Formats: sequence, structure tokens, C-alpha cells
Amino acid sequence: MGDALIVTALLDDETQQRFDRLRRKHFPPERNHLDAHLTLFHHLPGDRAAAIAEDLAAVAGRATGPLPVRVSGLRFTGRGVGYVLSSPGLVGLRAALAARWDPWLTPQDRAKGSDLHVTVQNKVEPDVARALHDELRAEFVPSTATAVGLAWWRYLDGPWEAVGRHVFGAGEEISGPRADAGPAPRTSGTGRARRRRREQG
Repeated sequence: MGDALIVTALLDDETQQRFDRLRRKHFPPERNHLDAHLTLFHHLPGDRAAAIAEDLAAVAGRATGPLPVRVSGLRFTGRGVGYVLSSPGLVGLRAALAARWDPWLTPQDRAKGSDLHVTVQNKVEPDVARALHDELRAEFVPSTATAVGLAWWRYLDGPWEAVGRHVFGAGEEISGPRADAGPAPRTSGTGRARRRRREQG
């Protein structure tokens, strides 16, 4: 498994369906290979898949149930629009994984921190994005949601292939970097592939 791996948070069905409808409506169809998603890690090394699977299962099992999420605002990105989410529990969970995987992280993933968002439009002309942002902001009301688990995916130079899902529940605790981690080589993904992932939101 040398391909880049991606980790997302799974949202409750109602919230997921809402974001999916918006993405299908506003994302350029020729670029829309994916459902709406809340990305936690954009580019993990595929040759560490076994360790990643073990850690995701453990950290998801450590949660006692779904984590509260607040849909708190909108973000204009210049050529797209996203919804801003806040969730101290999810941010803390991500931080535990980031500490454990630190030798493997790209600069983008190392800098992500508490930035949680779901992109519903990207790679459109700025005036189109601004119009959608203004439209959605005019009717925006903060809402609550839940993160119900974690999923991980293999990046296929556009589409993603589902690899595994871990629903929040009981399990063992993990903390700190893996003692046997060591510096990991970067994945075989090219700079062009990484740019395409950013373009997809």
C-alpha cells in the first residue's frame, strides 16, 4: 500500500446528507469525485497502513460515544466555500493521532491543528464563489451535529478508495508518539497529486 492515505471524521447521517446535497449542487461536476468530507489528515504514508489502522481503531475505541460538533460558520476560500466546524473533542482526538504520527506528517497536516471544515464548493470563478458564500451566509443558522467515527481512504489520483471505518466506542487508549515509528519516507504521491487533493477540498 504505497499510495497516500487520508483520514476523515464520519458525521451523523443527517449532517452528512445535508453537506452532500450542497456539494452536489455547487461543486463543478467534472471535479466532484467525492462525497462531502471532514478531513483530519490529508496525506499519510501508505507503507504505514498497518500502524495507522491499529491507531485509528484504538483512538476511536477510546471515545465513549459520538463527539459533539458545532457547525459554526462559513468560509470563503477565494474560489470556493466551506462550512466551519468546531469540536474540542474531535480536535483533541486528532491531536493525539498527530503526536503519534508526527514523524510521518506533511507540513500541511502538521499545520492543520484545529481547522475543521467541510468544503461544498471549490475551483470556481471568484465571483461565483462569493455569490454562493453571500447566499449561504444570509440564511446561515449555527447548528449541532455529531462525529460518529473515523474513516480512512486510499488516494487514487482523484477518487478515494475506502479502506476502513472505526465507529466511536470502547477500546484501548493510545498516547504519544509510537516508540518504533522513526522517520518515515514520504509517500510516492507526486506534487501534482497533492495539488489535486487540495483542489478537491
